[in-house]
Amino acid sequence: MAATAKAVVCLSLWLIVCQVRGSFIPQKMNRTIHNLLQHYKISPRERFDGKPVFSRDLLAGKMEAKKLFMGGVLEMYEKLLGQMLNELPTPTPQTAGSNMHPAAAVTASGGEVGAGEDVRTELSFILDLVQKLKKHHYQEQEKFLQELRALKHIQLNNLKVQSKALWELPWLYEEASSYDSKLERRRLRRQTRRFKTRPSA
Repeated sequence: MAATAKAVVCLSLWLIVCQVRGSFIPQKMNRTIHNLLQHYKISPRERFDGKPVFSRDLLAGKMEAKKLFMGGVLEMYEKLLGQMLNELPTPTPQTAGSNMHPAAAVTASGGEVGAGEDVRTELSFILDLVQKLKKHHYQEQEKFLQELRALKHIQLNNLKVQSKALWELPWLYEEASSYDSKLERRRLRRQTRRFKTRPSA
């Protein structure tokens, strides 16, 4: 009984804070979520178990569309190069005195390489470069893509997930609603800075 009362008080305070923080969450939406949470009841212990359905971590960073796309591209190259390596024939020992490669391919530099270990070495080298670039410059994008893929596995028919997702909706709704205005403010700041730095005629 005390736990339920505590949860109701927490919910009420949280909804009030949301209303104060921004004008993007309609009052009717708060009331509707409050009503729905009465139907999708879970214990406070389950609700505040430290495992949100939607992570806030990705909202803290500045995620540019181009870098996100490039992170996905590098991931696909990593998979593609791995697949190409797997498709190579297994190396066979060469017969003594034979310097000929069983099959030849043309490299970007115009030279010939065998379809065996030379190709494997070059593919491995390219794969290593892609992996290093991804590791050192695209970790945030990789995390974002992992979180995006995880959305597909949310259990939509699970009562706990349904209730927690409703609980998390106001702050997510506010973030989604305020995104355009944040971009507009950034654009205006950039224009102002450019105007200030222009030499006077």
